[in-house]
Amino acid sequence: MSKITTKQIVFSAMAIALATVISVVIKLPSLPNGGSVTLFSMLIICLIGYWYGPKISLIAAIAYGILQFIVGPYVVHPLQVVLDFPLAFGALGLSGFFCNSKNGLIKGFLAGSMGRLLVHCISGVIFYTTYVGDLMGNVAAIWGGIVYNMSYIIPEVILTLVLLALPPVRRAFAELKKMALS
Repeated sequence: MSKITTKQIVFSAMAIALATVISVVIKLPSLPNGGSVTLFSMLIICLIGYWYGPKISLIAAIAYGILQFIVGPYVVHPLQVVLDFPLAFGALGLSGFFCNSKNGLIKGFLAGSMGRLLVHCISGVIFYTTYVGDLMGNVAAIWGGIVYNMSYIIPEVILTLVLLALPPVRRAFAELKKMALS
């Protein structure tokens, strides 16, 4: 088992810190019950996976989720503490499984952000169906939770993919990876 190096810890900590500042300071319209489009904070966490692979990216993403809970907790149901924070943000660590593949940053970002969306939707289903007693109400609650979570994650995914499509940005991230690995 390979040891985590000081450089990996420092680069990961800087990414977590930057993503946290962005998620707190630079928010596009925030939704009333939590959730907002943050400019590229998910990408910054996914960069850790792009640099170092799944082990470090999963640890860092879970740490980021815990930090998100500390900075801005929004909890209505007890399971949300686990689902909406360490597990949902931890899903961004799935990006590490694509670190060595062609277009690994884009693939990893998509995997991580869709993993986050899935966990938030599961949390939403648990939360919304807890308060609805009939089947049709549950169906509406399930769709409501899915649409709600998609309303802030999908726009951020689209904005990030546009950013990653820019050749200078792709070159900059490739150089940053070289620096992180040297």
